[in-house]
Order: sequence, then C-alpha cells, then structure tokens
Amino acid sequence: MRAASLCLLAWLASVSCGVASEDEEQGKRIVACIEAAAAAHELPAGIILILLDVEGGRLGEVSGNRNQTVDIGPMQVNEIWLDKLAAHWRASREETYRALRDEFCANVEGGAWILRQALDQAGGDFWEGVGLYHSRNEPHKSSYLRKVYERARRLVKARVASEPAPEVRASLEESDRK
Repeated sequence: MRAASLCLLAWLASVSCGVASEDEEQGKRIVACIEAAAAAHELPAGIILILLDVEGGRLGEVSGNRNQTVDIGPMQVNEIWLDKLAAHWRASREETYRALRDEFCANVEGGAWILRQALDQAGGDFWEGVGLYHSRNEPHKSSYLRKVYERARRLVKARVASEPAPEVRASLEESDRK
C-alpha cells in the first residue's frame, strides 16, 4: 500500500503519522488487520476503511447513543452485538467488550463480521447491507449511506489527486523495469 494510505489508516487509528519507523510499523499492522478482516469475511478492504472513517471512533472510546446503548471503539460497534460477537469469538461478554474497546484488530474484525451479517441479511445487496450495518431504521440507514457515499467520493478524489501524472507514472514504471 502507498505511504499515503498508511498515513490515513494511522490517522484513523489515532496514531500520529510522522516519519518515525514506529509509526510506519503501526500503520502496517493496521493495514494487516483491515486486510485480514476483509479476507475473513469476504469484504472489500476499502469499505472497512470507509466505515472506519465514517464511524470516527477511537481505541478506548465508548460513545453513548440516544437509545441508551453505547458504541465501542474505532468501528463504533454497538453493544447490542456483544452477546452475538462473544458467541462468535467463544469469549465472555466482558472479554468481548474489552477487546472491542481496546484492541484495534478485534474491533475491525468484529465490525467486519457484523457487516457480513448485514450483507447476508440484505441478500447480497451490497449497499443495503452497508446501510443495515448502521441501522434498520430507514431514515437513519439512508442518512448513513449518504455519509458513506460522500466519504468514498472524497477518498477517490484524494487518491486521484495524489497519483502521479500518466507520463510520470510511465517513467517510474520504466525505471522499475531497469
């Protein structure tokens, strides 16, 4: 993955993005967690990245909701999933809660598993499943999908803007072959 992607992933996980090799290693671990969760649940890694960005959660963070539930960690996994995730992981509810709150890879894996459940419930309709990841309530789901779509558009624009011009890319590819 490109360095810019590593920096974005590091930012999403509340890691400063500098030139220090420790930050680069943390970025690589983050990428590995996202890729592993995506592969395990047959998801595009990009959607996990986008959901991390939209959710805006952080390690150690637990956010209260109007419906008296809480969202946990980077993927803002709602506590209503604790029992099902605990059963999936063969862990206690308390262990599951702590892992979601304090371990980036566990939180991403849990969020990816929930997204897979939503996609399966949606009968393979990708966008319906992404909406269901957030809510079963139609207005909330539609609002969330708009956020996901806008975030995806911004990330695509940022990627295109950071890519070298075609002639520069051709020159770099030519030098790589030598």
